Amino acid sequence: MKKSTIFFTNRYKEIEQAIIALVNSQPDFISVRTAVSTRAVGDAIQTILSEQFQPLLGDLCAEYSAMFARRAMADLAFTDKDGFYYVVDVKTHRLDTKFNMPNLTSVERLARFYEDDSNYFVVLIVKYDIEGTRVEAEQVHFIPIEFLGWDCLTIGALGWGQIQIANANVININEGYCRKKWMLELCDVMLEFYPKEVGKIHERIDYFKRVKQHWENKSE
Repeated sequence: MKKSTIFFTNRYKEIEQAIIALVNSQPDFISVRTAVSTRAVGDAIQTILSEQFQPLLGDLCAEYSAMFARRAMADLAFTDKDGFYYVVDVKTHRLDTKFNMPNLTSVERLARFYEDDSNYFVVLIVKYDIEGTRVEAEQVHFIPIEFLGWDCLTIGALGWGQIQIANANVININEGYCRKKWMLELCDVMLEFYPKEVGKIHERIDYFKRVKQHWENKSE
């Protein structure tokens, strides 16, 4: 099976370096007030990338789009010259924060998306510092989700389950990791996760049975 030229050569590492250069070449784009807001800084970085990412891809890119709703799977997306389709989820992490646990995507949505072998769900993480109003990108990861080790991922109990980075300070990357193996590991993770959630539901049912009994015994 043919694989992505981007992720199974060094092109993605070149893109990572180009992203660092792009962010660091920008005039100061935050104010003293917005510098204290990680969300505001993150939104600004995402806007820069959405507007200027296509030229970084060069001749790799056949089609490009950055027009997505806020809750969409992608912040930007493109198709390469080989017909592979990439949806890119942009995450930012301020290095002086002790803990950050970003959501990546729904397990069910990813499973459906990966039914097509030509699709790639890509995580673009920009790690940065701030000096005054100057944002300095220090490190960038631009990788398909299957390159992320399960030792740095977790599942959040929202909907079918949300894949999350357990701590953005600790990101373990397995370059060239096999998608089939990663997806089988995802299935094992979920088959262990769901029974625990069922147990929690039974506890909650029992709790509200007791609450109901308490209120039934109260006088008006």
